[in-house]
Formats: sequence, C-alpha cells, structure tokens
Amino acid sequence: MSAGGRIPVLLYHAVMDDPPGWIAEFTVTPAAFAAQLDAIEAGGRTAVPVGALVAHLAGGEPLPDRPVVLTFDDGFADLPGPTAEALAGRSMPATAYLTTGALTRSGGGSLLPPAPMMRLEQAPLLQRYGMEVGGHTVTHAQLDTLPAAALRSELVDSKAALEDVLGHAVTHLAYPHGYNSARVRRAARAAGYESAAAVRHALSSGRDEPYRIARLILRRSHTARDVERWMAGEGVRVAPFPDSPQTVGWRWYRRARATVRGPEFAG
Repeated sequence: MSAGGRIPVLLYHAVMDDPPGWIAEFTVTPAAFAAQLDAIEAGGRTAVPVGALVAHLAGGEPLPDRPVVLTFDDGFADLPGPTAEALAGRSMPATAYLTTGALTRSGGGSLLPPAPMMRLEQAPLLQRYGMEVGGHTVTHAQLDTLPAAALRSELVDSKAALEDVLGHAVTHLAYPHGYNSARVRRAARAAGYESAAAVRHALSSGRDEPYRIARLILRRSHTARDVERWMAGEGVRVAPFPDSPQTVGWRWYRRARATVRGPEFAG
C-alpha cells in the first residue's frame, strides 16, 4: 500500500433494532450491519485493528493492500454478544473504545444518558473475540473544554481501569465525539497513549496523524451503498487536513459555555 493510500476507518456505536432515542441517530440495525459487512468484503478490504494502522503511521509497518479498520465507541450491550460474534464469524478484527464510567454497576461515573451497556468486566471477552480494546475516557466529556487536571483524570483513570481488568497496557484512545485540540493531543501522549482517534468524517491515509486519526461515523441513514463508496476510497475527503474555521469557532464557543455550565456530555 502506498503512503498516500486511502484507508476507511469506520466508527460504529450501537448495533440494535430499538436503541434509546439519544443514540438512535448513530445506531445501525443488525440487518444493516450485516449488509455493510458484506459491502466491506465485496470491496476487497482486509480488516485490521487500529494498532496495525498506528504501527504503519509510526514506523512504516506493512498493511494489507486494501485495509479497513472497524471501531466501536462507548461499549453498548450488543458489543460483547451479537456484534462481536458477527465480526468473529467473518474473521474481522476490530477495536472497541470503552467509556469506563458507563460500564460500572452504578453507571454513575459517566455523562452518557441511560442505555443498555456492557460491563467493564466483559472487556476480556472482547479480546477473546479478536477485538483490540482502547480507552474512551471515564465520563465521555468534551475533552477540549476541560481544565488540565480534569483532562488528565479522564485520560489516566480510564486507562488504569481498563488495564486493571485486562492485565496489560492500553495504548489507544478515541476522543468522545471526536472533540480534541493540540492541548488534548499532547495530554493523550503524556498519559501514555500511542494513538488517538478523532472523527472528521473522512478517510484516513498512510499520512494521517496518529493522534488525530480520521474516522467515518456510521449513522442510521447510511446504507451499504455508502460503505461501498468508502471502500472504493470515494465520496469524502482524505486526512490529514487542518481544522476548518467553523471547527475552531465551535470549539471556542463550547469552551466558553463550559466555564459556566461545567463539563458537558460529548455527543
């Protein structure tokens, strides 16, 4: 694969028929999920976990000729069951980014609204299905609005919780809702993460930034045809690229709002 090759990194949330309203826009049904996996296979793509992409970005480690990365944010209840089974049945490795505060018995350490979630102690099961596990903070706050101490806690505490249950280092992160900044990226590196995924709704590439990996977010309105186009490297822009003035302005607005309201859910 050439350094500039177009690499789809897909971002899923829940895969279920009847999701809570707040996450419904970012949920696909099991039938739609199966059709999208069919489109990935028909496009001749080979699934690899984020760690393989990061090794390529950092040191030029080889990737398959036509790689694709599947990622799953938050840790909804379907993940260690039918979703992981569907991927394993097709020999498709993936990466799961878990919001640790939402996966405890109390669920009180998270800003995520109520939803059926997996349990933190099920994280090793994901690995047995062939999934790589990464961090997605403790509370799912807007990281680019947090003061330094709170930002470090979100990154370090979630990492420690996952490492405790998995028994090994956790080195990959996804920013909640993709919200990040240069300061957040530096904090992620300082916390011991080797990579961090954003959103950007763009194709990644062999030149992408390891601490701002571009992902394509799946919405319920997306069809298998959309996935077919992404597998062909079409339909969206290709990272890396600088933040737009609109993105920068939205960040400053949210920061100002957070000084009045406190930490807010990234969603």
